[in-house]
This record gives sequence, C-alpha cells and structure tokens, in this order.
Amino acid sequence: MKAIVVLSGGQDSATALALAVRKYGAAEVAAITFAYGQRHSLETKFARALARRFRIGRHKVVKLDFYRHLTSNALMSKDAAIEVKKGEKCPTTVVEGRNAFFLLAAAVWAKELGAHAIYTGVSETDFSGYPDCREAFIKAQQKAIRLALDYKVSIVTPFMHMTKAEEWALADELGIFDVIDNETLTCYNGVPGRGCGKCPACRLRNAGREEYLSRKAKGAK
Repeated sequence: MKAIVVLSGGQDSATALALAVRKYGAAEVAAITFAYGQRHSLETKFARALARRFRIGRHKVVKLDFYRHLTSNALMSKDAAIEVKKGEKCPTTVVEGRNAFFLLAAAVWAKELGAHAIYTGVSETDFSGYPDCREAFIKAQQKAIRLALDYKVSIVTPFMHMTKAEEWALADELGIFDVIDNETLTCYNGVPGRGCGKCPACRLRNAGREEYLSRKAKGAK
C-alpha cells in the first residue's frame, strides 16, 4: 500500500480518497474508518459504500469504544443539543482530541502495510474551529508519530487552506461532484447528502456548494 485515507464517509474524506486514488491507483490505497460512538453511526455505512465505489485495495472499520468513557459532546449523545454556547469557540459537536487518536491509529496500520502517506480531510479555512483540525496540530502530530513509531509517515492535508467552494470545484474537476453531493454523509444530525441544512457542518457544506455553483454559472455565461 502507498497511502491510507481516514475515511469518515463525509465530503472531505471522500474527496481526499479520490485524490489518493488518482495519485496512487485504487489498488495501492487503503482506508480506515472509526466507530467511536458517534450519534450518526450511519456514516460507517457510507464509508463502506465509498470504499467499494472507488475499488480501493483495503478498508477497515475500527471500533474506539473507550471514547465515551473519556468525554461527552453532542456528536456522541443524542440528548445533547447541537449549538455554539455563549463564550465558546467551538460547537458542542467537538470531540476532544479525536484526530490525534485517528491519525495515530492510521499510522500504526500504515506501518503494518508499508504505507508512508496518510490522507485526512481536515481544514482550518472553512471549519468549526476544532483545535485538532489546525495545521499547527497536524505538523506536531506528524512529528510525534514519526518519533513514536520510528517510521517516516507524512500526513497529507489537501484541504488545509482550501475553502469549501474550492473543494466543491475540485470534486467537479475529479468527476465526483454527484458522488459527493448524493453519496456522502456530513450532517451532524445524520441526514445524507445535503443534510438537515441547519447544523454547522451542513451550513459550511451547503454554503460552499452554492458559492461554487454560482461562480460556475457566471463563468459559463
């Protein structure tokens, strides 16, 4: 294997998967999905479907059952409201340290498979302010992982400085606009495609989509 993709089943990870497949070929790409007690566990189903669609070499779903014992948040509890509380930077959907766990686990598997690239769809441009989506964290995590495993692995973040509109444009360029539009799950309320339209994830996704389509329409005139 050449690359591992952290595949959640959403827009960002699906587009990252397409990029990895374009660069290395489907047979050289593996994907890893995490079931950590998220309220929209349906996303693992979408991740499996995406892995099949792109015909990648391997796909693994890993359970992180311990997470619910460490933290509470709206993404893991159906009783918690999805909101941004007064004085808080992040919405109640922040899962503390999630990407640190995900990337370390992906790197361990990458070493097992002989892969040296880990793709993740994080961004600090159009995002909800999660600390572990920032470039500073990714750089630090990459250094820590290399030290921990004594293995050279690179964390690839193609959308780190890309807006959602630019990401939709990339999906169109890759020929997967309709796949992203209809066959991914980004919504915090677990509604596929364009989602509930109200949660932070849907607002970011849909605003970027409309911005891109508006620019495309103007360019076609």
